Amino acid sequence: MHSDYPELMQAYEAMGKATRDAGPLSPREAALVKLAISVGAGLEGAAHSHCRKAMEAGCSHDDLRHVAILAAPTIGFPPMMRAKSWVEDVIKKQTDSAS
Repeated sequence: MHSDYPELMQAYEAMGKATRDAGPLSPREAALVKLAISVGAGLEGAAHSHCRKAMEAGCSHDDLRHVAILAAPTIGFPPMMRAKSWVEDVIKKQTDSAS
């Protein structure tokens, strides 16, 4: 997308920065919110991406797992388990690459 539509991607990234800068949440808090939104919307790719970004923002593996399990009362147990598996995918990949 960046090579095919550079202006579009610059505008999209600028919007993302503007939304992050628009409020009082810390980068860590914002990262957890973005993960929670991805989980609630059932977006696997976004959940993977936001797990990585949350870890870059200083979130622990347990923080990520907690976001997933907090979803259970709202979206149900099976979707929560699906979300938790997405979190575990990213954790496993990071753990494997660190070895």
